[in-house]
Amino acid sequence: MENYDLNTITLGVISWATIFLLTRKFLQNYSFEFCNRLVSSIHAIVAVTLACLSVEDWRCPACPLASNPSPSQQFNLDNTIHHLVSIVGLGAGLLYHKSGSELVTALWITEMSSPFLHLRELLKDLGYRDTPLNLAADISFAVIFTCARMIGGPYLTYMTLRADNPLIVKVMAVGLQLVSGFWFYKIARMMKYKLAKATPKKPKKFN
Repeated sequence: MENYDLNTITLGVISWATIFLLTRKFLQNYSFEFCNRLVSSIHAIVAVTLACLSVEDWRCPACPLASNPSPSQQFNLDNTIHHLVSIVGLGAGLLYHKSGSELVTALWITEMSSPFLHLRELLKDLGYRDTPLNLAADISFAVIFTCARMIGGPYLTYMTLRADNPLIVKVMAVGLQLVSGFWFYKIARMMKYKLAKATPKKPKKFN
């Protein structure tokens, strides 16, 4: 790993920690969880934006496959330190200096639904639990997660496996897709319950 990579990761960790501490200072009336999700939402938006800006050809967002990562693709890698599978995959990409396009596309796919995930919890803290607004956030999160993780995810996994990528990157791609499948199952169950709860029951008719 080059000094550029280490400096970038160090700067990212310090920057996000500082943003979180400032958020806690200026929003003292809100809970730790509220501040954490607010910063996480900003983090996800920045990650998706930078991932979009790094795409070289939108006809194949994950291309060029198994290539050396460009500076713009490496810049925001540290933003996924929350996820163990992503850390290993991204670390392998930095170590081998390959798979930049695939890893940034994975970052884009996994973070796309994060703002709506955090919005659900922020609305609850603001007093909008069990309201149409909160249900709209739930539906938005579920739809975006499903499209990104269960359509874009398998395609990216297939492209990563067929390209000349390091074995660890391929293993992590499969692992990330399996995790996404597990969360999709849980989200589907959650939405089934929420939609059933929100649907008004028809009054029984008596003869």
